[in-house]
Amino acid sequence: MEASLPRSRTVPAAGEEATPLDSILFSLLAQEQGGQGTPGAAGCQGMMGMLFPILLMFVIIFFLIIRPQQKQQRQLQEMLKALKKGDKVITASGIFGTIVNLNDNVVTLEVAKNVHLRILRAQVAGLQSGALEKAGEEAATEGK
Repeated sequence: MEASLPRSRTVPAAGEEATPLDSILFSLLAQEQGGQGTPGAAGCQGMMGMLFPILLMFVIIFFLIIRPQQKQQRQLQEMLKALKKGDKVITASGIFGTIVNLNDNVVTLEVAKNVHLRILRAQVAGLQSGALEKAGEEAATEGK
């Protein structure tokens, strides 16, 4: 004796009408197989479709983050090259001083009367006038 198991049919038996579900499944199957053309072309189009948003994100990151950072770095390098005796500067550690001597890589600052510090030129963060103006603007906005 054979046990009869229920079978799921997607194709109607002879003499039966197709149900709406059967016709939907058949149309989906036909679209999958027939609408692609060559198998390699569909894979290539899918890859390009995924690659375009990634490339777009890299371009946006470049213009929003990397490019302004490069511009700021270039301005800092130009400022360091243009340093001269008598300039009032602030160091990266926050020390204010006046340049009394310059070498290729070493700057001598006078931070108080007869108190000199030797620092690396790269440790000069900016000119004092710019730092003082920024601090004054921040204090004015906090006081409001």
